[in-house]
Amino acid sequence: MELELRHARVVVTIGTAGSISAGAQELGLPQPSLTAQLRRIERAVGGDLFVRSRSGVTPTELGARLVPLLADLVRRADEVMAEALAASGGPLRLGCTEWTPPALRDALQAALPDTAVQTRTLNPEAAVEAVRRGALAAALVPRVPEPAGGVPGGDDEPALGRALIVREPVWLAVPHGHPLSARTSVGADELTELTDHAGLAWVRSSQDHWFRAVERRVLGGSAPGRVLHHVNSHQEAMNWVRDMEVVALTTPSGALPGVSLVPVTGGERVDLVLLWRGNALPRETPRTLVDTVRAYYCDYARSRPAYWSWIRDHRGEFGELGRHLPQPVDTSPRPEFSTRSAATQR
Repeated sequence: MELELRHARVVVTIGTAGSISAGAQELGLPQPSLTAQLRRIERAVGGDLFVRSRSGVTPTELGARLVPLLADLVRRADEVMAEALAASGGPLRLGCTEWTPPALRDALQAALPDTAVQTRTLNPEAAVEAVRRGALAAALVPRVPEPAGGVPGGDDEPALGRALIVREPVWLAVPHGHPLSARTSVGADELTELTDHAGLAWVRSSQDHWFRAVERRVLGGSAPGRVLHHVNSHQEAMNWVRDMEVVALTTPSGALPGVSLVPVTGGERVDLVLLWRGNALPRETPRTLVDTVRAYYCDYARSRPAYWSWIRDHRGEFGELGRHLPQPVDTSPRPEFSTRSAATQR
């Protein structure tokens, strides 16, 4: 096997992340896949690059010599890509998962008037890989957080820049007029009971879809006989909910007209994260992208009044959207300083 730039990125990411599991999360890859890649790379260079332990990885003698060289190779490649993009005046390509609203591309184009913007829809793994190899400048991808939550922080020079756009709740989608649509919320622990005793029929994600992990954590293996169909996108799931009188889990941004959303208390959240190649964009461009996508998300949420009301009532859970949210109205009693009291003093 010949050593390629993508192999250098794998080694550098593992080294900076400090462990194979953290590197796999950073790269958006399954841990066994990353372990297998590292083994092939080590065979190609003639020896182990890291010593593995429960606390993480540390460079071997060979790794201490090669990892800095590979890091320099990655840095220089990013500089070449940045210079090439600037010189060519080529389009800024942004990837999205599930679907790409035309209005989002328009918002990005308005924020970057001197740069042509193109958008593409692809699955999260493909989007991350496309950003890494330069086919995309940036991508909006979902990441299912661990219970502790939060987007992991990068090192001083992370392989990818990243910013959390929003942590979306996972809600229940039901057809308009469904008995559950009148509920203000449903507990996550109620869903199994409702499936068993209320005869709910479900649509769930296919085995290889990213949302499958969310459903497993919320629903577990409850009532597999009541799953009528497995889908490969939120939009397909919402079409089934609307047309076939079934229910599904979704994030609010995955819902479509004709579907009612019921908040699930004690449920899951999905991080919507913007990723970009470290030095492949002008310094201010990632900041512009992040701010524009957050503003667009708020505009989108306003078009779903129930969700927008939820965001405003739970603004502490949507801190990333901060300056794009209306300021809360201060309803506390104010001291009386009337003109009458002032006149009395005179």
